[in-house]
Amino acid sequence: MKTYNHFINGVWVEPSSNAYFDTDNPYTGEVWAKIARGNAADADQAVNAAKAAFNDGEWADMRPTQRGKLLVSLAKIIEREASRLGELEVRDNGKLIAEMGAQTKYLAEWYRYFGGLADKIEGAVLPSDKPGVFNFTRYEPIGVVAMITAWNSPLLLLAWKLAPALAAGNTAVVKPSEFTSASSLEFMELIKEAGIPDGVVNCITGTGVEVGQPMVDHPDVAKVAFTGSGVAGQKIYESAAKKIMPVTLELGGKSPNIVFEDADFEAAVMGAISGIFAATGQTCIAGSRLLVQQSIHDKFVKRLLEVAGAAKIGDPMSSDTHVGPVTTQPQYEKILHYMNVAREDGATCVLGGGPYKGEGVKGNRFVEPTIFTGVTNDMRIAQEEVFGPILSVIPFDSEEEALRIGNDVVFGLAAGVWTSDIGRALRMSEKLKAGTVWVNTYRAVSFMSPFGGYKRSGQGRESGQEAIKEFLQVKSIWIAQQTSPANPFIMR
Repeated sequence: MKTYNHFINGVWVEPSSNAYFDTDNPYTGEVWAKIARGNAADADQAVNAAKAAFNDGEWADMRPTQRGKLLVSLAKIIEREASRLGELEVRDNGKLIAEMGAQTKYLAEWYRYFGGLADKIEGAVLPSDKPGVFNFTRYEPIGVVAMITAWNSPLLLLAWKLAPALAAGNTAVVKPSEFTSASSLEFMELIKEAGIPDGVVNCITGTGVEVGQPMVDHPDVAKVAFTGSGVAGQKIYESAAKKIMPVTLELGGKSPNIVFEDADFEAAVMGAISGIFAATGQTCIAGSRLLVQQSIHDKFVKRLLEVAGAAKIGDPMSSDTHVGPVTTQPQYEKILHYMNVAREDGATCVLGGGPYKGEGVKGNRFVEPTIFTGVTNDMRIAQEEVFGPILSVIPFDSEEEALRIGNDVVFGLAAGVWTSDIGRALRMSEKLKAGTVWVNTYRAVSFMSPFGGYKRSGQGRESGQEAIKEFLQVKSIWIAQQTSPANPFIMR
């Protein structure tokens, strides 16, 4: 059984409490590694290492071009190790190797992209209405960034934060979810191999209460970048407000996937399946509310049942598996709870609706792909994020009604629209209150495109050129071009 310690200042450090917790394989339920259980003392040590690296030494003096080259070197190492990292993530979070393998192969692009952007951060010379002064701006790194990631895609979510933060010149303390810490810890070895100086990236593990909160509250942490639940995000936001500290929050979603009668029927069916049953529904962008125009509702549901009902459930390491286990036991229990909630609220279960105990499964964390019809948008199943393979089908008549239903949630992370009418596509994408709108596709992301939420789905953006400015602060510099004294009692 492997034992993982904290990674602080370039070396592996045992937890100050000498405590560890188990991590298991969601497919088999077997414990396969022990993870350091951090506390406030560990958080303090990691933040101090990051602060020292930011203020003095090789990283502090490094030019942007050299930082970029280090990130490009890291990208090459990631490409070499992608298959191993993908298998490690499947072992730790139970998602399909088809998905996690693709994610880890794609990871390198974030580090390569932001490596190229590192020396292209430009201030500006500003025109001034003040005579005799020269005014310009420069962008500067913020400092030590606390990065807290969720358990569903640890390395991808880390890349969205770490790549732009390092390109901007910051240092980092990473805390992965206590349920899926192994891949982030293994990734630290790649950081070291790439030549990124000691202390620039540190990784500590443990629970949110014991190590995450002390990290957020630490006086030397200058920003938090967080992906996770809305409840945890709100607590982080409240803590950050006390320090007047910037945050990037990527929180939950209850995304509408809207199918109009003029859509390519089969493509829309597959898009609906992808939106909710891929990743066992454990994704913040899940299209968990399927809005179907009334005229095709029954036909569409029938086809959905055929496709979803044929999904193969089983070993996530098998290339032909469609649905794997739920990553954590608490999440498994939450999904089953919401199945009961939907029934109590009057929805009709037309597929699945409970634990899956069929052939090809081990452990006790499999649930059936589940579809509810007869759902109205005021039901809890339509308003609250489940984070599992539960699809709520909601009929609508008109474009206006689809918009009203689609926007009638507290979330605004993503939305999908399926139509052959370009005018409708443009109208819907403009009026849907979501940070990402997909038209005739779903679950597409790129290192070049900004990602983030409206409303309670968070704030700030990850990926794309916008992301690097989330880790920079702008300074305005005024230089007098004359030496004659000015009136000291009035503003210039």
